[in-house]
Formats: sequence, C-alpha cells, structure tokens
Amino acid sequence: MTKPFLYTPSTVEFIQANTILRSGEIRLGQQVKEMSKQEGCKYVILGIEESVGPRLNSGLPGAEKAFSAFLPRFLNMQSNRFLNGNNILIAGSIHMNETSSNQDPSVEELDELVEETLNPFLSKGMIPLVIGGGHNNALPILRAIHQSTGSSLGVINMDPHGDCRATDLRHSGNSFSFGFEEKIIHYYSIIGLHPQYNNSFILDFLHRKECEFSLFDDYLVGKRDLLTDVYSEKSHLESLGNYGIELDLDAITGMPSSAFTPSGFSLNESRMFVKTLANSENCSYLHLPEGAPANENEEKIVGKALAYLAWDFIHEHQKSR
Repeated sequence: MTKPFLYTPSTVEFIQANTILRSGEIRLGQQVKEMSKQEGCKYVILGIEESVGPRLNSGLPGAEKAFSAFLPRFLNMQSNRFLNGNNILIAGSIHMNETSSNQDPSVEELDELVEETLNPFLSKGMIPLVIGGGHNNALPILRAIHQSTGSSLGVINMDPHGDCRATDLRHSGNSFSFGFEEKIIHYYSIIGLHPQYNNSFILDFLHRKECEFSLFDDYLVGKRDLLTDVYSEKSHLESLGNYGIELDLDAITGMPSSAFTPSGFSLNESRMFVKTLANSENCSYLHLPEGAPANENEEKIVGKALAYLAWDFIHEHQKSR
C-alpha cells in the first residue's frame, strides 16, 4: 500500500512561482533559501497540508489550504533592514498522497512523517515554524524537539480549547494529553480558554497536571490583562527551560478556521502574543495550525494573517540570539 502522506521539498522554481517581482524592490521570496541551499539558515518553514486531524475531532475541513494561502503572502513581503530573509529556509510541505489507495489515513502515519521531516533541520540547530494542518501536528513537533535535545519542553498555547482530550484515538484535540503521557511536556499553559467548549475531562486533566490557564471571558470584563499575563507566562516558561509557542487560529475572532469563533482575540492581540514570547533564546518553535479557508477571500485573510505572524516570530526571535 502506498503511503497516505508525502513530503515534497522546496525548489527554486517552487519559490519563484510564489514570488512576484517588482522593479526597485526586493521581496523575501528573492532572499529565502530552498532545500538545496541550507547553509546559514537559522529558521525553517514547513507547511502541512492536511485536515485529517481536525475532521477526526469533528472540525471543519480546509486546514489543508492554509499553507498555500500563506506562502505567497509571506514571500511577497518586503526584504529590508527589519527582515531580509537570507537566513530562512522554505522546506516545502507535507501533503496527502493523491495516488494512495488508503482513503482513511491515520493521524499516527502523519505524526511519523512530520517528526521524520523535522529531525534533519533540528540537528542543524534550525528553529522551525510549522504552518497549516491541524493541531494534531503539535505532538510530532514536540517529539522531534525532544529527540533532538533530550529534554522536555514547556508549551504556551493561545487557544479556545485545551486539546487534552482522551488518548484513545489520535486527532487534533489530544496532542497535549499525549505529550504529557510521553513526558515530553513539563509545563503547559493556555491563554484564553473558552469555558463553553471544554468538557469535564479536559478541565479535570488540566487540574491534575497542574496546568495554567486563563479564561477568555475574564479578559472581556477586565478581570485579567492579556499583555500582563503573556509577560508573566513568558518569565515562568524561561525559568523552566525551553518552550514552544502554539497559536491555534481558532482563537482569533472571525478567522476562517477549523472551529470558527465569532468571539475571540483580535489578530493584533495574537500578534502581540507571538511577538512577546518569540523574543527569547529559550523559544524553540512556532506552530500555527487550524487555519481553514473555504474560498478566495478567506484565503487572503488566512494567508496574510499567517504571514504577519511568521514575520513577527522571526523578527523578534532574531533579537534574542
């Protein structure tokens, strides 16, 4: 049986096809590296084009389209003194194998390929940005970093959902419960949990594992301040060692995503979250899952939002190194 998922490395032609040239300007797409030229790269961007995990978790399809929406918006940003792109590797993407006879692939098969794909970049000391797909891909990212460093990580997640569901079936809603089971997470914090959409199992799990979380509703009525909470969590995460940033696009108001919400953080608040946390040498990765555009206009929204967030992460992270 053929494999249900494939990794396609980037090429010069692939990057050029997504970059529009303009006289007198230099775009990021003219500066970033493709797979045959990795020397000097500090950051690696990997796309994941699947919605298997979200659909198994009763989410909407469309997460397979987020990376293709992101890439041209990112590559056509300006290369300038703020970010020039010459230390960024575009790795390519993991996607469904259209020739596979397996019409019902498991998330475990995807987990294996994501981890396998990330390992060579991590061994070279690159910081990964993983864009697209479902939140199921947090687990293989954590596994790969754990394998590379030999230590567990802290995780901070801006998300309406705890994603700590039972571990009977792999899907987008249980990456972090698996992470605790496998002892590759030593601390987990959630910013903006929606009490309306987390069941008793999740809340009990968070309590048992002594996870920190803030409720989105408390920001609405002024009981908490977002910037204060993010700085506080950053300080705590740094005291514990290395950590990763998870930003589920479900957290952003009106963002086309696998679990769309009309009530959430603004894109600017989400950018602040990423900018603040990325400015640390302890920050090990950025994961931007669950964007799910369904039409051309939504592709513009998701693509440009992801491009801003990726730019924010690299721009701020560079300051810490």
